[in-house]
Amino acid sequence: MSMSTDSTPTMMTAPPKYKRYATWALFIAVIIVCCIQTEVTPYQLIRGLPQMGYLLQEMVPPDWSYLPKIWEPMVETIQIALVGTMLGGLLAIPFALLCAYNVTSNRWVAMPVRLILNLVRTIPDLLFAAIFVAVFGIGPFAGMLAILFFSFGLIAKLTFEAIESIDSGPIEAMTAVGANKLQLIVFAVLPQAMPYYMSYLLYAFEVNVRAASVLGLVGAGGIGLLLDRSLGLFRYDRAAIIILLTLVVVLVIDYASTVVRRKLL
Repeated sequence: MSMSTDSTPTMMTAPPKYKRYATWALFIAVIIVCCIQTEVTPYQLIRGLPQMGYLLQEMVPPDWSYLPKIWEPMVETIQIALVGTMLGGLLAIPFALLCAYNVTSNRWVAMPVRLILNLVRTIPDLLFAAIFVAVFGIGPFAGMLAILFFSFGLIAKLTFEAIESIDSGPIEAMTAVGANKLQLIVFAVLPQAMPYYMSYLLYAFEVNVRAASVLGLVGAGGIGLLLDRSLGLFRYDRAAIIILLTLVVVLVIDYASTVVRRKLL
């Protein structure tokens, strides 16, 4: 007895080509309109090239004699980034746990905490620095607070997303044997999420070293104060040596952080 079955596969038709062309045309039209309204045109670039060349000419050669005077502000910049990142990272842990739905099942708790994180992440670090300089005065303390809040929003966001993607097996097993919430977090959640958390902490430190280098432009301490002063006095040769030192420091920290993060994950 033979049985016949309909084995015709279900085919998914690709979207017509005209839809693809229309999408690209719309995208290009939006870019062109934005460029026109913001005056981003090749003419603006060509007109600014001579001034850019003059600026680079003034930076060469860098004032190497200024190097000993910028070591201490550069160390202060690294310290601002380090302290702000560590404190922001520690503050991010409880907020990340409250945001994760697989840890905090009560949406009435998780949603307001997520809203707070969104509000914090909406404010850029330079605006944080300007606000804290107005409150606490010029100095590294304002810069550290700006880095703290920026790190808190970034690390908490990335960490709670990592917590929500961890293996649910250990959580379900501990729940089945009657573990309380604290035991659940300590023995099932944190061991899985901690490598991701450390990776995000190191990444935030990389970003914050760059950010702390320019926070001084609004009076928040660090090497940015000297950079702002050099630019204000038209000492572009000194600005060049500050930029070169900042570049070297950032490259070293980036390389070291990348090596550590690869070993963690």
